[in-house]
Amino acid sequence: MTKKVILDVDTGVDDAIGILLALKSKQMDVLGITTVNGNVSLEAATLNTCKIVELAGEDVPVIMGASSPLVRTPYFEHRIHGEDGIGGALKDMVPKKRPDEGFGPDFIINSILSFPGEVTLVMTAPLTNLALAVKKCPEITRFVKEVIFMGGVVKDFGNVTPTAEYNMFTDPEAAKIVFHAGFPSLTLVGLDVTRKVLLTEEHMDAIQNPVLASYIKESTKDYRQRYFERNHIHGAVMHDPLAVAVAIDTNIVSKKKYYVDVETSSELCDGQTVCDFQNRLGKPANLDVCLEVDDQAFIALFHEVINS
Repeated sequence: MTKKVILDVDTGVDDAIGILLALKSKQMDVLGITTVNGNVSLEAATLNTCKIVELAGEDVPVIMGASSPLVRTPYFEHRIHGEDGIGGALKDMVPKKRPDEGFGPDFIINSILSFPGEVTLVMTAPLTNLALAVKKCPEITRFVKEVIFMGGVVKDFGNVTPTAEYNMFTDPEAAKIVFHAGFPSLTLVGLDVTRKVLLTEEHMDAIQNPVLASYIKESTKDYRQRYFERNHIHGAVMHDPLAVAVAIDTNIVSKKKYYVDVETSSELCDGQTVCDFQNRLGKPANLDVCLEVDDQAFIALFHEVINS
């Protein structure tokens, strides 16, 4: 049985690979892909998403969402993802695919209410679109099946500041709304696990579709170089594809329920996800936090899906 899924993306290098993984998975019925300002502008993220959908040979709705964080100015990551967001890999492609009518948060609301208890949201961008959806229609928390988001870090260090992961840092006010909305199943796939999942040159050589193999190698070239410069590790970190993989097979990670909040007003710790491991705050758990990952299981799943 396929799982009804909405992807929410700010399509940079790793979002794009996550989209490919979702579209190629026989276990996912992708109802649509909503785009949001993040790694790149809303317009660039939407163009990239249309390119990736077309590259995959699929035709799913792509709906534009929020063009900026809730209250902050945009914070782009061109140094990591390139000026276009996907490492220049498809710079000459003019996709026939165009964005669909509508507004991303409304699409999320309408889809959840149309299929109560069936829709999984996989969020690999700042949580702006979902926060807007919750503000407009709080009852969606009762009707969504689950929310899985890439974001945050609870034990390790950040990747934008010493304490903050990018998606949380970009729109912590949106994350706070989502964390406290009352979702019965809200899973944090953070840097603690995503940093352990690397797609190496050898893994890319095992991709059987030459078009996808060429795209993934080219799009991740500078992305891999930036990661090596900072961490001295060779490989493309699969932040966003891991969130998609968790939606396909939750057994590739181990997770535990904790109370988690996000800092929105700190000079040093803005955007930090604070996990109450010892229940010092005495508040009920609100998130399933991924703490360990089977990286080899991820690679096996990735190849099985991409080569299917």
